[in-house]
Amino acid sequence: MSRTQAADYLGFEPDHITLLIKAGLLKPLGRPKSNSDKYFAAVKLAELRQDEQWLSRATQFISQHWQDKNARKSKCSNRMALTTKE
Repeated sequence: MSRTQAADYLGFEPDHITLLIKAGLLKPLGRPKSNSDKYFAAVKLAELRQDEQWLSRATQFISQHWQDKNARKSKCSNRMALTTKE
């Protein structure tokens, strides 16, 4: 399955698949280069789809990633607002 198919199958967005790979929670077939297409074994995805603990960890990781990213963005915009007021 491709990255998009894997995302649909697991209930995530395609961009989230990249995050899960980087976190070591999902492993593509073979040893693809960082900028190449990633493919996944349907059998392994079926196992993960049934694994409630894995789904919980993956969801928590993605949620934490976006919280951290939004916090950084918020800090940056707050700094910019303070700079422009002075």
